[in-house]
Amino acid sequence: MADAFIYDHVRTPRGRGRADGSLHEVGSAELASQVLSSLQERSNLDTALLDDVIFGCAQPVGEQGGNVARTAVLMANYAESVAGQQVHRFCASALEAVNNAAAQIMTGQSNAAIGGGVESMSRTFIGADTGAWSADPAVAYANYFLPQGIGADLIATLGGFTRTDVDAYAVESQRRAQHAWAQGYFKNSIVPVRDVLGKVILDHDEFIRPGTTLETLGNLKPSFIAMAEAGFGAVALQKYPEIEAINHVHTGGNSSGIVDGSAGVLLGNKEFGTAIGRKPRARVKAFASIGSEPTIMLTAPAEVTAKLLKRSGMKLSDIDLFEVNEAFAAVVLRFLRLTGVSHDRVNVNGGGIAMGHPLGASGAMILGTVLDELERRDLNTALITLCAGNGLGTATIIERV
Repeated sequence: MADAFIYDHVRTPRGRGRADGSLHEVGSAELASQVLSSLQERSNLDTALLDDVIFGCAQPVGEQGGNVARTAVLMANYAESVAGQQVHRFCASALEAVNNAAAQIMTGQSNAAIGGGVESMSRTFIGADTGAWSADPAVAYANYFLPQGIGADLIATLGGFTRTDVDAYAVESQRRAQHAWAQGYFKNSIVPVRDVLGKVILDHDEFIRPGTTLETLGNLKPSFIAMAEAGFGAVALQKYPEIEAINHVHTGGNSSGIVDGSAGVLLGNKEFGTAIGRKPRARVKAFASIGSEPTIMLTAPAEVTAKLLKRSGMKLSDIDLFEVNEAFAAVVLRFLRLTGVSHDRVNVNGGGIAMGHPLGASGAMILGTVLDELERRDLNTALITLCAGNGLGTATIIERV
């Protein structure tokens, strides 16, 4: 097996996923192509050396459909010979794309590839890619389908996480993200997004809310009560009859932000690095995916971590830093409880609650974030994991070289 080395990574800033967000005017293919252009420019890359560009997208319909990766390749003026592939594992799509690129290289089927993802949540709404798992009554009934927000509240109810617990986690995510931006931790990995005239329209994560406190979060109303009252609460209690009632603790302040963004990771074998004159920053050591309980659908991070560590012959203590996607505060709290990992090793620069979660791009974004942090702290190994829709989870271990 060849090594799959990481040579570079970039991401766009995250723009608010609304019509008045800074990135709303930029289509998904354009966001992705600007990431690809940046990767090319940073390494003065002869793109003909690349075999494939693999991009994740969690709502691959409309302008995000039709293999947005290949569209972005052509828009970025890459060599015509570079293939493009779009993958879909809901919120884990971008990490799956990186893993697929690494797998091609490790098996010798490719010399180099880019893995990443894109999501414009202001232009393609959540649920646009509705499938049978949620829309077909026969399928939804058999799987006790619930919206993810109610699943998050179920995690809190089953685990005894209070409103104060989830709000306190969210406050810390905001504090860490603000500190990271103030210290310039992200500056070398951000590609500012430009409009059609070349003017920079966003160069920072605009979702962060400085000054967030327990008091300000405490004023927010729970977000998913109406969904529960519409009938999903009854479904949840049928699946989990041991619960008398759902404790609705998640709000817009302790859940991941709806944002637009894109990210890419440049991978290749040793010969590719020699050809472009760059030393590798890290290598992809191992990766795994898992299915989890599909009603809550958010419980996979701890379990897929255990699977990956066992497969790799590693222990939790072998991992220096963890990135656990902040889909909802209770997701990370459950991971911390089940693994026993200290919070000071997890999401050390904040996460999706503070900066936002562009569904199909987040996996590549948080992999890049933790790689930068490994280098800043002179540490060696990191594990990245995300829960995903329909009861899925993916995890990847990277190590510096």
